[in-house]
Amino acid sequence: MTSPLIYLPGMMCDDRLFAPQVRDLGGSVLPITSADTVADLAAAVLAAAPPRFALAGLSMGGIVAMEVVRQSTDRVTHLALLDTNPLAEDEGVKAHRARQMASARAGQLEQVMRAEMKPRYLVAGPNRAGILDLCMDMALTLGPDVFIRQSRALRDRPDQCDTLRAFSGPALVLCGRNDTLCPLSRHELMRDLLPNATLEIMEHAGHLPTLEQSAATNAALSRWLEKPTS
Repeated sequence: MTSPLIYLPGMMCDDRLFAPQVRDLGGSVLPITSADTVADLAAAVLAAAPPRFALAGLSMGGIVAMEVVRQSTDRVTHLALLDTNPLAEDEGVKAHRARQMASARAGQLEQVMRAEMKPRYLVAGPNRAGILDLCMDMALTLGPDVFIRQSRALRDRPDQCDTLRAFSGPALVLCGRNDTLCPLSRHELMRDLLPNATLEIMEHAGHLPTLEQSAATNAALSRWLEKPTS
């Protein structure tokens, strides 16, 4: 019997990030918007989740997913980490986040998203403009308070390399070939840390393969979900 599937979206994204996956594979999307630490966000996921479940997280969602595993390894049957990073925040990025949070607090969230974040999300392609518009709508719907809470959580996140070493269930590590935010080298690291992992690279995709290459992403997720647990 297949475990219930939970998706955790990336920073300033909502359930629409996984719309193609929910449509074809089922499952439900849980928000990660209510707290400003990764530990508290993971605890909220565990409080809302069924007793045992498969877990897929993209970007910040992957970071929270790793903390879910750290807090309750026995409840996660399958783990999928998409376009994410197991390492603690770099000091230079922390300083940059402080400037972004100040701008969002001053009512400039749209400018931050447009100038600093959206241009780094996607590769060129026929659907790029529509996906970028969706990203902006998701971000503005969530608003500056969520942006600040999520920025703090990312800034202060722990290294999760030991967490990955300890997870023995079926794991999928997936990324867009052209992801500049979370490059391929990070995913090769996660593949090597996880005892039972497969690395899948989505061609012609950047940071959001769930939307950029939804069919290929769904196929990879389907293969992952079919893998038996030990």
